[in-house]
Amino acid sequence: MTTQTVFRIVAGANSYDWGKIGKNSKAGQYARADPEFKFQEDKPYSELWMGTHPTLPSKLQSGEKLYDHLQAHPELLGDKVCKQYDGNLPFLFKVLAIEKALSIQAHPNKKLAEKLHKERPDVYKDDNHKPEMAIAITPFSGFCNFRPLSEISTFLSSVPEFASLIPAQAASALSSSPSDPKSALREVFGALMSAPSDQIQSALDQLIKRYESGGTTPVESEVADLAQTLAKQYPGDVGVFCVFLLNVVKLNPGEAMFLQADEPHAYITGDIIECMATSGKCSQCRPGRIDAQTERRAHSDINVNLQLGPSRRPTHGTKTVQGRIEVICRIHIPILHYSALILSDSDSYTTLYDPPIPEFSVLLTDVPAGKKASHRALDGPSIFIVTSGSGSVSGQEIKSEGEVWFVGAGQSLEFTAGSEGLLLYRAFVEVA
Repeated sequence: MTTQTVFRIVAGANSYDWGKIGKNSKAGQYARADPEFKFQEDKPYSELWMGTHPTLPSKLQSGEKLYDHLQAHPELLGDKVCKQYDGNLPFLFKVLAIEKALSIQAHPNKKLAEKLHKERPDVYKDDNHKPEMAIAITPFSGFCNFRPLSEISTFLSSVPEFASLIPAQAASALSSSPSDPKSALREVFGALMSAPSDQIQSALDQLIKRYESGGTTPVESEVADLAQTLAKQYPGDVGVFCVFLLNVVKLNPGEAMFLQADEPHAYITGDIIECMATSGKCSQCRPGRIDAQTERRAHSDINVNLQLGPSRRPTHGTKTVQGRIEVICRIHIPILHYSALILSDSDSYTTLYDPPIPEFSVLLTDVPAGKKASHRALDGPSIFIVTSGSGSVSGQEIKSEGEVWFVGAGQSLEFTAGSEGLLLYRAFVEVA
């Protein structure tokens, strides 16, 4: 019997409290494409997972896990992908709907991931790294990497509440064009993360009181509203002060942000398509979830000082005292703006997002009503999700947004848009 190469799969949805509520959540909206999904209007829907990760595995409509189906039919992955990734799907595709800011995180690179998994398999569940890319579906904002040292120094000299948590010597070293910017940045961030809880609370209360009374200085104007929002979401959380340390990135729909392993980041608000190397690990350092000062310090060591390799961009970085991990501070924010890439003679409706890693790329195909778009056969597997409209794919009907499809290696596709057009995102992998 011939194995079907293009077929529907059922994604898994979860419900963390940071997710958007009910119909306001794109993850919740798309999950409703599964007739078995029990949608609740008052429930937060945070993520939709598409892939084989065991935490929330996708299934065929028959109920069989996608992972098991691929193990039984490795030709769907293609020979090269099977050999390169040991018969596994190397990416995890997601939809995220963010109402409340997520923890500030950094994901270990491949070398460190293998080490952590070997030493602490109870905490680090797999040995893979986790670079990721976020593509905005709705207006999005997030933290991405450390600000230039000059900006951090300006905030230290202009925001007394922030400065009160940083030793004067560390602040001075940062502002004096240090010969070792890595060490200077580590000292400032480490001091913030290890500040006593009562001092954090006092400084935060004073900061928000000043903002609410109209005492915002021009330097703070771009971050004051965000600081107040974060303080309401997570009272007493030292992470609020990260508005002065990390770049705040804003994306319009269709714009993307690529986060390499080791880069501190946090999603703040918006709906996004996310693709990452298959992994469930991260190190978190938002003490709103970690109340003890000693644990804040420990997570600061892992999360803030997490760069172990050369960067593709100009960087500053630091080592910890123990020499275990390094910190990275990128000067350039990695926002991707790709123009349309024609994948076949008939297709002028597809955009490629191609980050500098081998595990995945993403296609955005936006077909006007009644038009067609073709994708060439890819030498690897792919998953696509319909985010708007209806139509067909290679003769099979696409009925509604939220449908998720798996496409086996070597299968070309032809999309036909219905009366409302057809918009979809497709994650794929090919091995050179």
